Amino acid sequence: MSAGLNIAQLAAVNHLAGPCLVLAGAGSGKTRVITHKIARLIQAGLAAHRIAAITFTNKAAAEMRERARQLVGKPAKDVVICTFHSLGVRLLREDGAVLGLKQQFSILDTDGITSILKDCGGTTDAATARQWQWAISAWKSAGLNAEQALAQARDENERVIALVMAKYQERLAAYQSVDFDDLISLPLKLLEQHAPVREKWQKLLGHVLVDEYQDTNATQYELLKLLVGERGRFTAVGDDDQSIYGWRGATLDNLKKLPQDFPALKVIKLEQNYRSTSAILRAANHVIGPNPKLFPKTLWSELGEGEPVRVIACDHEDHEAERAVARIQSLRAGSAAAGSTGAQHKAFKDFAILYRANHQARALETALRKAQIPYKVSGGQSFFDRAEIKDLCAWLRLLVNNDDDPAFLRAITTPKRGIGHQTLAQLGAFATQYKVSLFEALFSHSLQAALPARAVHGLHEFGRYLNDLEHRARHTSGHEAAKAFLDDWLKTIGYEQYLLDSEESDKVAAARWGNVIDFCDWVAQRCGGQIDDTGGLTTEREPKTLLEVAQTIALIATISEREQEQDVVTLSTLHASKGLEWPHVILAGVNEGLLPFQRDDSLNDEALGKLIEEERRLMYVGITRAQHTLVVSWLKRRKKGREMVPGQPSRFIAEMQLDAATVKEDPREKLRALRAEFAQRAASPPA
Repeated sequence: MSAGLNIAQLAAVNHLAGPCLVLAGAGSGKTRVITHKIARLIQAGLAAHRIAAITFTNKAAAEMRERARQLVGKPAKDVVICTFHSLGVRLLREDGAVLGLKQQFSILDTDGITSILKDCGGTTDAATARQWQWAISAWKSAGLNAEQALAQARDENERVIALVMAKYQERLAAYQSVDFDDLISLPLKLLEQHAPVREKWQKLLGHVLVDEYQDTNATQYELLKLLVGERGRFTAVGDDDQSIYGWRGATLDNLKKLPQDFPALKVIKLEQNYRSTSAILRAANHVIGPNPKLFPKTLWSELGEGEPVRVIACDHEDHEAERAVARIQSLRAGSAAAGSTGAQHKAFKDFAILYRANHQARALETALRKAQIPYKVSGGQSFFDRAEIKDLCAWLRLLVNNDDDPAFLRAITTPKRGIGHQTLAQLGAFATQYKVSLFEALFSHSLQAALPARAVHGLHEFGRYLNDLEHRARHTSGHEAAKAFLDDWLKTIGYEQYLLDSEESDKVAAARWGNVIDFCDWVAQRCGGQIDDTGGLTTEREPKTLLEVAQTIALIATISEREQEQDVVTLSTLHASKGLEWPHVILAGVNEGLLPFQRDDSLNDEALGKLIEEERRLMYVGITRAQHTLVVSWLKRRKKGREMVPGQPSRFIAEMQLDAATVKEDPREKLRALRAEFAQRAASPPA
């Protein structure tokens, strides 16, 4: 099972006795180490169900599950491979009752959170509510409750948000709902305050593996400590040089604390890179060099020197986009021309253009469309962010938890059922007065005195239909039965007609209905056991009831993550590119003010220094996405607001310490030659 592992990888796989930190440099085979260690633990006699591998995305969990299945076969299905949040759900479903949570609590999406916060703070402004949400999320990630946040509030704005947070938490408790941050903080509270629960989980989990450890926040670290206990049977795999999520609570302090909290910690470095050429790795090592090191390491490769890293100065954004297009065309034309000599054809999917901020994609998209080059923008709208899918998810959430007020309001109004806003406002006032959920208020004997008889009749009709739907969902399992249930439900509520009435264009309505069909097929597959909780396809799962599937609806991966790979150029932010790789990469807009990103001038020297270090790590991540070729472009003039301002190359370009010839190279001559070659071919008669 250990065939093909290098010495460092073998050391990481075979260290089973105690805590282990694997410092996995970019492209050094960390997923391979994790899956082989799962196999080694099973080989050593640890039951598969006592192994947990924690990742940060459902997509990564699905990939890891599939690779583990290929390596160890059937036992892999019993390994707990999931995200931190999915594990949190499992803890709360099993033991949340001691915190006052019922088993069928709801998990709120962003819309639901915004709606509640607007209500708690007495505002109709969604932007304000989102700012509150970010602040509250940051406090929760740092392990603070509303009372603690209020005590350390630095100004009036933070004081206001802390007061809103207190109301928000009360509302969540009343609705039997949690947000994503609660899926970490509440399990932590559960293990901290309830020794029998803590002992149960420590006994159950014989070894915990954590992927992308550098991305953990303070709360996740404390949760990990309580899960593994003093024995410390865990393997943390990460790279301090790729810690780029400080803005969302990730902290390198978690790496610093490990040797202190676990003195027996074994530290193993993976420095051999299997992705990039030596020229690319040299640039990466030089860039990351100035950052202070927790655990110094240097990446190296046996893939050869490769092409030099190129730096291109562009006149402005449009010129940069044209050059990016010309490079893609040039490399593809070159591989096609050399086809007879056996050179590998370069597909569109071999190329990625990476940038610091989303707005930089506009000029690139325009140029790619003009050149008729297919592309996708990574991090575009998620399937589950579409309005029609949110509508259906609201209904399913309500079946799981009748007290989920945001889901209740969305379901009762989508499609409209003759129940107006005034009726819902009166129902809301009644529910608030008696401190019950909207669904519970709906069946109260006192409601008839507060609302007109016709309104009460409409509400009761909706409530009875929901109760009937919930009963049927509880007893519906298997693919075909679930499909029939979903078809009947959509016909009963008239959802297809609702879409047709909502859209001016039948074509748009048809596309939205197509999304609904895809969603229902996907849910039915889960009911049939064809898809597991991480989103990975499998044929070895037990069928689930529709209600069981609905319970996990807020944590499921997007359907787009399981779509077949398309032959398109990828446009992506540097943050979204982490964990991915392409043969040919272009880093665009590598200017001072963009990368490193210009921040608030009021920051003190220490805070500014930390931000520059994180931006340097972001540049390092960008460089190490490239396998064969890397081009770095910067702008002589760039847009800032509505003005064009002089541009300066990023300090990180100088830090790459490239040969002067590669920096000065101007590819326009190459482009002209290429165009001349195309023109000559077009003019020549076919053979």
